[in-house]
Amino acid sequence: MTGNHQTLALLLFSAFVAVTLAITTWVSRNRHGSAEEFYAGGRLFSPMENGFAIAGDYMSAASFLGISGLIALFGYDGMLYSVGFLVAWLVVLFLVAELVRNCGRFTLADVVAARMRERPVRIAAGTSSVTVSVLYLVAQMVGAGSLVALLLGGTGQAAQTWTVIGVGALMVIYVSLGGMRATTWIQIVKAVLLLSGTIALTVLVLVRFHGNFDQLLLTAAERSGHGEKFLAPGLKYGGDWTARFDFISLGLALVLGTAGLPHILSRFYTVPTARAARRSVVWSIGLIGGFYLMTIVLGFGAAAIVGPEAVRGSNAAGNTAVPLLALDLGGGADSTGGTVLFAIVAAIAFATILAVVAGITLASSASVAHDLYASLRRRNSKPRSEVAVARVAAVGIGVVAIGLGLLARDLNVAFLVGLAFAVAASANLPVLLYSLFWRGFTTRGAVWAVYGGLIPAVALVLLSPVVSGSPASLFPGVDFQFFPLQNPGLVSIPLGFVAGWLGTVTSAEVADEAKHAETEVRSLTGAGAA
Repeated sequence: MTGNHQTLALLLFSAFVAVTLAITTWVSRNRHGSAEEFYAGGRLFSPMENGFAIAGDYMSAASFLGISGLIALFGYDGMLYSVGFLVAWLVVLFLVAELVRNCGRFTLADVVAARMRERPVRIAAGTSSVTVSVLYLVAQMVGAGSLVALLLGGTGQAAQTWTVIGVGALMVIYVSLGGMRATTWIQIVKAVLLLSGTIALTVLVLVRFHGNFDQLLLTAAERSGHGEKFLAPGLKYGGDWTARFDFISLGLALVLGTAGLPHILSRFYTVPTARAARRSVVWSIGLIGGFYLMTIVLGFGAAAIVGPEAVRGSNAAGNTAVPLLALDLGGGADSTGGTVLFAIVAAIAFATILAVVAGITLASSASVAHDLYASLRRRNSKPRSEVAVARVAAVGIGVVAIGLGLLARDLNVAFLVGLAFAVAASANLPVLLYSLFWRGFTTRGAVWAVYGGLIPAVALVLLSPVVSGSPASLFPGVDFQFFPLQNPGLVSIPLGFVAGWLGTVTSAEVADEAKHAETEVRSLTGAGAA
């Protein structure tokens, strides 16, 4: 990359960081420090505002960089992420959004603990939420490192290292100073920028092929080196049964995982009513649906215009396909248009990463403070101390995410997010659905559902080809691979549901009918909701 790319992109980076820091500073001067303000922004956002914020929270580096890169490298099979991420919102809309808003206050554990013994349930749900959040954060860190390494011309791992550290520091500042209100406005700004940039790139790709989408696909297939196989299922997840089961496993994780993501569930508490929560999801589905349709055009556009070999040459996992596409669409590396468009796309991607990590960090720090700390603190502790603990937790989570982000720097960001979705679908979704819809569900069932999905999911990832046993693993020099699938969802998701059922039917505890009735009325009507 030329010096012009670096200078312009760094200026745009700096401008976005300055704007977001200004928002955070303004919010920090106008907040009153309550838990409701820090966790839920005072519940003052409109459905449209929250819909844009949800879209900004959900359209991550995995979406903008990772999915387009996978489509550029693997064609049809790469589209699984786009389809899975979008279909998942139907589960959220019809099963989760309104009920969660009515039953809880700030976190997933609020919903489950409403009719259970609080302490064991909060500890289990809080542990699971932090695990999912850290996995998701790692993907954003990897995306940031890949992006800046490309911008600086691949000058080694030092640029990636300092970028990951810088992103971690910024996310701690956003969360600890601004809380949910600042995070929400940062996500709204980011959503507008990302959608605008994606629309512009999509239009330029279609103009390049005179609006002929068939010609775009044929050119992409021709340049891929795989011919028609590039446009058919099986290039990445075809062949033997292991690859096919991996395909099913990933699909399950993507479709079911969104409803268990802590940073998505926490967004439903920022609006005043359950009806507003449902309308927020409708807004977000429209925005996110349009975005994922455009990532398909960008992915095949990168394959047709840049070529898979050039994409792999820049980043083996495909994370830099969209910036390279922008460079070519603008006129090439030595042109003014290429320089400007590349810098704009790089800045938008960087803004995407910053906004998403802020939302995830806030959700995970809320789980630490509101669930884990609140379960262990003495009853006479002041509520304000919980917010202080959340700020300290943000720092600790940032440090962990930085370390893991540096370790996983060579993995595709969409793939990393797929792992986070698998853990969320295995540990959080079973306990959430059982709590909302099963009258006889007990405390033991809730705890077993969380750990029965969380422990197998994490263990299977550690024993999978992701960590060891292949050249693309985190530790390629060792081999303790015993689980053949890259995504554990096919095994761990059913285990979570089975563990919750087994814990309930073997429990001597009798479900509290009165509490269930109260929860049911609250979830369906909103009566008594916070």
